[in-house]
Amino acid sequence: MKASVFLYPWDVVGDPDAAGRIAELGVEQVTLASAYHSTRALTPRHPGRRIVTAEHAAVLYPPDPGRWEGRVLRPYRQTWVAGEDPYAEAAGILADAGLQVHSWVVLAHNSRLGAEHPDTSVVNAYGDRYPWAPCIAQPAVRAYLVDLAAEAAARPGASGTELESCGWYGFAHLHAHDKVSGVALGDAAQYLMSLCFCADCRAGYAAVDLDPDELRAGVRRALEPVWAGTGSAEQGWAGVEKLLGAGLADASLRWRVQVARGLQEAAVAAVRDAAPEPGFQVLLHADPAPYRTGANVGTDPAHILSTADGVVLPCTGGDAAREAVLTPYAGLSGVVAANFNVVTGMGGSPSTLARDAAHAASLGAGELRLYHAGLASGPDLSAVGDALSVIRGG
Repeated sequence: MKASVFLYPWDVVGDPDAAGRIAELGVEQVTLASAYHSTRALTPRHPGRRIVTAEHAAVLYPPDPGRWEGRVLRPYRQTWVAGEDPYAEAAGILADAGLQVHSWVVLAHNSRLGAEHPDTSVVNAYGDRYPWAPCIAQPAVRAYLVDLAAEAAARPGASGTELESCGWYGFAHLHAHDKVSGVALGDAAQYLMSLCFCADCRAGYAAVDLDPDELRAGVRRALEPVWAGTGSAEQGWAGVEKLLGAGLADASLRWRVQVARGLQEAAVAAVRDAAPEPGFQVLLHADPAPYRTGANVGTDPAHILSTADGVVLPCTGGDAAREAVLTPYAGLSGVVAANFNVVTGMGGSPSTLARDAAHAASLGAGELRLYHAGLASGPDLSAVGDALSVIRGG
């Protein structure tokens, strides 16, 4: 199985040993961040630092002035890695070590955008804005995300891209100092808390014969037992229908799927138009349940594989979790990459990677993605190298 590890440019720039260390793991590819959200990241092996604080969502290359001139929504430049174009510098170093490079592009996840342009954010049924979650139904947001996808994906030296959060973002967010776990929310309640009621979404609901005020009232009514502590943590789409009622649930999803598909189709087409050569591979981080939000956006498997070249699917966890995400893609044409967390301190299991990858392969996965070689400890990386040796038959 072809294997790729995720990296940030700051894992490579300034560390003369980084590329060789990655190549020695036995991977063929690096998925390198070109547009990323805010984060605080450990750099355990870098000779010059231990922590990088990316203070806001930003691009890790110089954006094209001609593309963005005069536009209100435009990408922010980073200031925490030295150099004019840290993405290009890191990509060149990795290529010199014999590694393929794909760009890693985070789209609808941007807290600074929401802070500076609050009207672009998802608005829940209670009127609260989610500044980290741009509403993809808004024409200006969609135009910004499509152009960002094209520019950030087709970087010089990249032979493909992986688009993360290319769809709806919602309530769930790894926010600094989160204080939202006092009430248990199943993924059905998370869906209800992720429904948007901005002006564009209200008009969109009406376009599919759904009264937005009725939907808003239904969401608030359905969630009252959750806030009171008397409701159960409903799971799955059946749980959404139980909480909201099948009619409201299905109509809300119909609108959201329509919007997400439009963004995904436009983003993939824009990337292909911008790609430097034919064969540029476009993958989406995805989940086979269309109602899901977040980094791995909900998609219909057949549709997304007719749009993009493939998907990257979250496969960390037990066998049942892998079966749930991989089985819906069985028999479909396209790249199916199983994404495994290999950082023990973040819930990964590098010690079982060989076994877990074999299980994913038995379910139809043809490639591996390993999150995240820059964040992993030395023992975690050693375990990854051992597992890849087993997977290669070495």
